[in-house]
Amino acid sequence: MVPSNSNDLLLACPCCGAVLTIDLALGRVISHEAPSKPTNMPDLDQAAAILQQQEARREALFKQSTENEKTKSQVLDRIFEAGLEKSKDEPISKPTRDIDL
Repeated sequence: MVPSNSNDLLLACPCCGAVLTIDLALGRVISHEAPSKPTNMPDLDQAAAILQQQEARREALFKQSTENEKTKSQVLDRIFEAGLEKSKDEPISKPTRDIDL
């Protein structure tokens, strides 16, 4: 923050580097200077590499999800069998209803 006049205030944006001039009496932005060049924009070569990395990541996630779906039925069968074995040991009883309380 560097004051240019007694009524003006210059602010630099930390994100993009733009400079705003603010009139303190009005509390409004009176001028804007765009940044000289974008700071964190990738080159086209970098953009192509980033897209390839993202495509490879999506493909890996898709393969993992298809593998999980293939074994999902086997896992559910094992969980059902374990629950069935556990329920065989418990005695059969009539469930309590809310009205019975």
